[in-house]
Amino acid sequence: MENIQKVDLTNVKPYGDTLNDGMVQMSFTLPVPYGDEASEAAKQLAEKMGFNDPAVVFSKDLGVGYTYFVMYGKCTHTVDYTSIEVPKVDMELMEREEVEEYIKENIKRDVVIVGACSGTDAHTVGIDAIMNMKGFDGHYGLERYKGIEAINMGSQVLNEELIAKAIEVKADAILVSQIVTQKDVHIANLTQLVEMMEAEGLRDKMILVCGGP
Repeated sequence: MENIQKVDLTNVKPYGDTLNDGMVQMSFTLPVPYGDEASEAAKQLAEKMGFNDPAVVFSKDLGVGYTYFVMYGKCTHTVDYTSIEVPKVDMELMEREEVEEYIKENIKRDVVIVGACSGTDAHTVGIDAIMNMKGFDGHYGLERYKGIEAINMGSQVLNEELIAKAIEVKADAILVSQIVTQKDVHIANLTQLVEMMEAEGLRDKMILVCGGP
């Protein structure tokens, strides 16, 4: 039987065709016109990023002075996998029936939850999976829970409208779904939401939950 090389977990690097070859595939766009000079610029940039033997395997003219690249290169860096410590969330998960029973026995009234994609965010997949009755991946959404009044306001909801609705229905919690953006638009929008809730004296009266990809 052929000997299999053992992985050194204290010195881990990318795997391409063989162990420890460090081979990486990457793609990016440069704001330069398509041509030989553009490919050379991409290779030099990859070298400065710490890749040996960078090679452009595909490039495409995107027009208006931009070029897209797919490249291979050998990574020169490693990580010690054995030294990595990642905090884990330790929580008790409850089935739908357990949640319904908890609400019935402890809260003794309907829990009102308002959800939305606020600001300019139009991506409703996440909030729909949580709120809508059909749910996602075998788990029902909040609309199906007894003892929960779930109000899904949809996408591109202004923070003012979201807060006004929460006040109107006397919400216990607000759920906000936001796409993480490169320009940090989500941070500015959520910061505005929190500041508006504080100004209305609601920050300590309602649970605010935010999340998204």
